[in-house]
Amino acid sequence: MSSGIPTVSVIMPCYNQGQYLEAAVESLLAQTYTDFETIIINDGSTDETTVRLLQTWQQPHCLVLHTPNQGPSAARNTGIQQAQGQFILPLDADDRIAPTFLEKTVPILETQPEVGIVYTQADLFGDQTGRFDLPPYRFPDILLGNMIFNTSLYRKADWEKIGGYNPNMVWGWEDYDFWLALLELGREVVQLPEVLYFHREVAQSRSQQITQEQWLQCQTQIFKNHTALYLDHLDVVFRHLQDLRLDVHQTHQRLHHTELRLNAIAQTVVNSRFWRWRNRWLKLQQRLGRSVEWGDELLR
Repeated sequence: MSSGIPTVSVIMPCYNQGQYLEAAVESLLAQTYTDFETIIINDGSTDETTVRLLQTWQQPHCLVLHTPNQGPSAARNTGIQQAQGQFILPLDADDRIAPTFLEKTVPILETQPEVGIVYTQADLFGDQTGRFDLPPYRFPDILLGNMIFNTSLYRKADWEKIGGYNPNMVWGWEDYDFWLALLELGREVVQLPEVLYFHREVAQSRSQQITQEQWLQCQTQIFKNHTALYLDHLDVVFRHLQDLRLDVHQTHQRLHHTELRLNAIAQTVVNSRFWRWRNRWLKLQQRLGRSVEWGDELLR
């Protein structure tokens, strides 16, 4: 890491994630690009291990900020306010990045001023493994759902123009809301075709606990925050609704045809010679006072 003002500031909110924090920071210390600082925001942790770890934390070019619990949006904004870097990389305290993440993403922002977001492909680890699949970024398709990982590189100047992460995203999706705000500035998006980000899947995560009502509130708030953007591309939203309606109709048709085929098969079996002999056999067994075999029980 350089001794002067860093080019990149890595922003890492931490709420009761002390057991994972050191591994996340180790992935930063392994970076081949070293001109960065790390800002950890202790977002009102209550876990004893996390609190003790962050109270005594000492790493070069690493600042720890302690705040009451305010949630991810406010925690990131607090960290970015203290950031010296020209570029910002959010990284959750339980995730990791590959050693070449910064080496391969920073030059894109440095050489392409029209680009505002750089991200990579990702893998899952922890409770679930495999590729972390999101649809490839396309505009205006992103209005139908997030396509960009939270851990993506962007410019601090753009964060300032937007006014930071919006605290009205109380149930999550603050990163999705932030990406849409960057797109409203006219920024372009680049995804590198390489897995350089690793997202930890844990039980009872925010995304797994969100209810249907909270999901609806998030979607509604997204629309309210970016009404003009959605109104300018309303045809995309209605086309999507039309496609969903068609999918539901086709699914009902397939289920109906499947039900008709199963009924036909069942009627063929009932009318078969085997089925008539089977019924006679069961009646004879009952007259003789014998128990019905388990196979006959299944055929009833």
